[in-house]
Amino acid sequence: MRNSCSGASILGVALAAFAAGAPQSSGIDRKAMDTSVAPCEDFYQYACGGWKKANPIPADQSRWGRFQELKERNMETERAILEKAARPSPNRTALEQKIGDYYASCMDEKAIEAAGLRPVRRTLDAIAALSSKRDLTAEVARLHEAGVDAFFRFLASPDRKNSSMQIANVVQGGLGLPDRDYYLKPEPRFARLRKQYEETVAGMLGMLGGRYDPAAVMRIETALAKASLDRVALRNPDNTYHKMTVAQLEALSPEFDFGRYFARAPKFASLNVAAPDFIKGMNGVIAASSLDDLKTYLTWHVLSSYAELLPKAYRDAAFEFFGKTLRGQKEQQARWKQCVDATDDALGDALGRKFVDLAFSGASKQRALALVGEIETSMAKDIEEANWMTPATKKQALEKLRLVTNKIGYPDKWKDYSSVKIERSGYFENSLRAAEFEIRRNIEKIGKPTDKAEWSMTPPTVNAYYSPPMNNINFPAGILQPPFYNPKADDAVNLGAIGVVIGHELTHGFDDQGRRFDGKGNLRDWWTPVDAKAFEQRAECFVREYEKFSPIPGVHLNGKLTLGENAADNGGIHLAYMALLAGLEKQMLPKADGFTAQQRFFLGFAQIWCENLTAEASRLRAMTDPHSPGKFRVNGTVRNMPAFREAFSCKVGAPMAPADTCRIW
Repeated sequence: MRNSCSGASILGVALAAFAAGAPQSSGIDRKAMDTSVAPCEDFYQYACGGWKKANPIPADQSRWGRFQELKERNMETERAILEKAARPSPNRTALEQKIGDYYASCMDEKAIEAAGLRPVRRTLDAIAALSSKRDLTAEVARLHEAGVDAFFRFLASPDRKNSSMQIANVVQGGLGLPDRDYYLKPEPRFARLRKQYEETVAGMLGMLGGRYDPAAVMRIETALAKASLDRVALRNPDNTYHKMTVAQLEALSPEFDFGRYFARAPKFASLNVAAPDFIKGMNGVIAASSLDDLKTYLTWHVLSSYAELLPKAYRDAAFEFFGKTLRGQKEQQARWKQCVDATDDALGDALGRKFVDLAFSGASKQRALALVGEIETSMAKDIEEANWMTPATKKQALEKLRLVTNKIGYPDKWKDYSSVKIERSGYFENSLRAAEFEIRRNIEKIGKPTDKAEWSMTPPTVNAYYSPPMNNINFPAGILQPPFYNPKADDAVNLGAIGVVIGHELTHGFDDQGRRFDGKGNLRDWWTPVDAKAFEQRAECFVREYEKFSPIPGVHLNGKLTLGENAADNGGIHLAYMALLAGLEKQMLPKADGFTAQQRFFLGFAQIWCENLTAEASRLRAMTDPHSPGKFRVNGTVRNMPAFREAFSCKVGAPMAPADTCRIW
């Protein structure tokens, strides 16, 4: 059963407060607005134009928006926790010792400089000592256990056809550039990026001394890219589920001894090979490459994986390409920010426990659960009223909705880091031990029941997610704060902000990916053919709509790549608006800040997406990000809502009120 909350709903509490004459502080940021633009012409600019002008991108960012603002506030809280924990004291708890000393070791740049390449030298020497391709398997296994992504990835996850159990997975990987298309597209800007990447590889390998051919890295990675599925193909879970025996996998790649590679993993009879053609391509790469070229490839991936743990010269060289060139970030973040992020990555549940104590109360969790209940009620009504679905599929959809579970704030059971050795000095070693712990913890799940209570995000994270194989929605404590959820704002604003986010995640269970999984999280076609066709026709409308959007000149969004997120944005706002209307039927909310409740809802929604991006980041995200930029997450949804044009009296044919609109949920 999904989680529920007894007591008054958030909307009920808000209405009672208004009825009692409580102060009407709406929560709309008037300074963020640009009222010189009509809402029916460009609602995003109307809601966010003032914010965009007042908030240029900081030099240490490539993207600056409300998510990043909140993340910075959360980081300040985490910093205070870590700096206190880093002060040696006999009263420190074991948890405080680990997070404090990890942070202190990261902050000790002098010690990192003094250590030089010593911490990674053994790994580099082991690669250099490879005497034949037969040795490659064992070395790749060691590198994977230490967090180096070479050739492919190996991990445990729920079996898509039996989500109650964990299965081993071999997944395509091994690329240094952000996406396969960076290697394959012929346009001049991609050719320039490939040249700059190869120059970065040459420069960083050159720091090691010795003889390396940086072109070998590009040759190997280009061949792997050609064998890789593209991001649109990866969105279809049927394309990445191929259950087979180890012997069948070995037959795909006789040049790589997978039986030997799996020697340290729990025994298993079968596994999922996400992209069999990629494994065949990898086999061809190994066969065609010289041993020296393969060693150069592995050496590069060690350097790129560990650059942030190494002396400044390596960090700077990596940043020049991956930060400046690819993302347009002008300078690296302050060291304390890097170390807060690193501690959250390495010991997230330990730091998260302390964060929750300071920043998230039990009352916040209960209020969030109540709001989730409001949105789930909307979803049930929306399914029941969908005139394009047959009763048989509606019944299955409602059953899936009934089985959705809600996780709010933080996990019920925290990870146990007692076996992870963390010392005050030795940042590289601390990071390596934490990574090995997490990788080992994942691999040990193979063949075991799926723990559906486990989280994939740490509590301070400013984000949320839906998990198809677990059929649950997850909202870390980090996002349940202003401007996403503001206890001082009225409910119209909160429903437009965090309410839409909740609706977005819930809709993911029924988007182009999520709809392929049933209520138990299994990959199963529960749609009648006529309903599936109706869904796809409606989805195609979104594909066509969003492909017309251009974040910067010469670049358009990929409507198929962004389909799931766009469908969730459009579905989420409908569900949250339904919850608002349900409340308004009981008690009207008065005007506040000059806006009706309906207008405040849409403004609350739009203002969580205010953002500025560098041109480089815009290009990168258009290629790789399944999410649309903030401007189109706002304008692309409200233009599909008759309720929006009614709220702002838009005439049909206005940019935010086209005659033809798209809708699934």
